[in-house]
Amino acid sequence: MRMNSLQMKRKLEQRLENPEWNSSFNRDKDIFRVEWKETRQGVSITIPNVIAKYDQHGEAALDDLEYHVKEALKIMNETHDLSGAEKKILPVIRATSFPRKTKAGKQLVYTDHTAETRIYYALDLGNTYKLIDIEMLTNENWTIDRIKEVATFNVRSLMTNLKKDTVAENDYYFLASKDGYDASRILNEAFLEEMKANSKGELAIAVPHQDVLIFADIQNETGYDILAQMTMKFFAEGRIPITSLPFLYEDKKLEPIFILAKNRPTRKDK
Repeated sequence: MRMNSLQMKRKLEQRLENPEWNSSFNRDKDIFRVEWKETRQGVSITIPNVIAKYDQHGEAALDDLEYHVKEALKIMNETHDLSGAEKKILPVIRATSFPRKTKAGKQLVYTDHTAETRIYYALDLGNTYKLIDIEMLTNENWTIDRIKEVATFNVRSLMTNLKKDTVAENDYYFLASKDGYDASRILNEAFLEEMKANSKGELAIAVPHQDVLIFADIQNETGYDILAQMTMKFFAEGRIPITSLPFLYEDKKLEPIFILAKNRPTRKDK
């Protein structure tokens, strides 16, 4: 029998019990929230989504959720400095629909990327990271340009090991190191130029979610359809989805494209 919302709420209460936290349940919206008593900063959890993952993966899904919620709450209650931690500043790719402010109302640091994606900046904390906000910059007299420069430099040092798969005479390359910055490698221009130089056909790139980067060396019409299906599947399964639209990479530019079945792609107007 499928677990209902109240049963899942009780499970979450047991796993996320802490004398310094408050928990609440919005029955109308099916949202369970855990927050610090003192600051009211916290994490909201959509119960139906948790139940869906629990149906698929059982207690392992709750283990993963518990870990990430506790890490998020821990980070919210810490003070982090940028100075002296320059090597730990990295870019992260998000959808343009991603919030520009934290739930506490702090303006996040970001720069535009494509019509589908935006670049945010993170301070790596080992097992997780904290998105950098304007207040952090102001406190240390940093500029957005400095953050961008440091993060862009650091992303070039990340490994770029790829796995290759050939389908219907088209070559697909996957980068999935699970370090939280797989999609961020799309900002390593030297890496993209190397892939372009070695491609036999048109080079397409996809970032369906945070933890994967896909290159496609498209050599026939079927290659586009395969890429579209592949990207949509990854997008649906990702913990932090970004975009189901791939990009064509030409002249050092990324152009979002719609891929129509049995047809060449059409560029999406910005």
